[in-house]
Amino acid sequence: MRQLNKNFDYLVGAKLEGFSQSVKITDAPLIICEGDEYPASAVERHPKFHFLYPHIAILTGIAWDHINVFPTFDFYLEQFVIFINKIETGGVLIYNEDDQVLKQLVENNLRTDIRYQPYSVPEHQIVNGITYVKIDGVEGQLNVFGNHNLLNLFAAYFACKELGISAADFVHVMHNFKGAAKRLELLASNNNINIYRDFAHAPSKVKASVEAVKQQFPDRTLFGILELHTFSSLNEAFMPQFNGAFDQVDVGVVFYSNHALALKRMPELPAEKVMDGFNKPGLIVLNQKSDLQNWLSKQNFNNSNILFMSSGNFDGIDIHSFAQQIIQS
Repeated sequence: MRQLNKNFDYLVGAKLEGFSQSVKITDAPLIICEGDEYPASAVERHPKFHFLYPHIAILTGIAWDHINVFPTFDFYLEQFVIFINKIETGGVLIYNEDDQVLKQLVENNLRTDIRYQPYSVPEHQIVNGITYVKIDGVEGQLNVFGNHNLLNLFAAYFACKELGISAADFVHVMHNFKGAAKRLELLASNNNINIYRDFAHAPSKVKASVEAVKQQFPDRTLFGILELHTFSSLNEAFMPQFNGAFDQVDVGVVFYSNHALALKRMPELPAEKVMDGFNKPGLIVLNQKSDLQNWLSKQNFNNSNILFMSSGNFDGIDIHSFAQQIIQS
């Protein structure tokens, strides 16, 4: 929108390059809002997206990530049905049909007064670690990669198409998009090592980020280092949700701080419960910052990608400094 000189407002959660803030409210004819099912605030417990009444709506997927907020899956799904019913008459719902739970939910709650636009992973190819996408016959190179980004990109295209933007213009400007901060963010690289930071912490997001990096660089060793930081991810009962999330990781580490458990007043999380939940042979489980730092210092990262995933900060470890040390060593 910005590169095509469209007048728009926005309310988003992530920091984007070129935008000094994450909210802009004026008298523009268009506003782009990011919202999800998580409570709007500590006081207002209704989901954020229940306060939006969109003309163009996008649902990217269903992932029951917050068992502390939505104790049952049916209650969780109900929040999305409520959102669908808030779409303005004459509007359109753009939804990810690759997500079978979402696809079924949409088909079970069809409205006759709105339109539906399903989407899936667009046509693309990966050449020497670079993704090329083709949309409505227009091909272009991307800075971002992975099926998660490709899905979001295609959803964004359909939203832009509703606003009269051509495929040629869309693909042209998307070439310059580097992604949001902490979403497969490249911290440092050299000829044979890439180091990424990613906000992924929920099982579905972890799996998507892992698969994206492995698909982009299949011949490199993938080190996956995940910090369990949220209430759900530190809950012993939630561990089975991570089953399969690390399947494409070559060397996997799960870190969680005893300090974080104490701050959240949560009981001890046994390492064996984490290992059982992830079901990943050879998984390393650490819960002391010093142990993680020591382990990192002993690894051979030649011809590899390192993926740090967390909504926290690995108990204060300076990931940026580590990344620079690795590529310069």
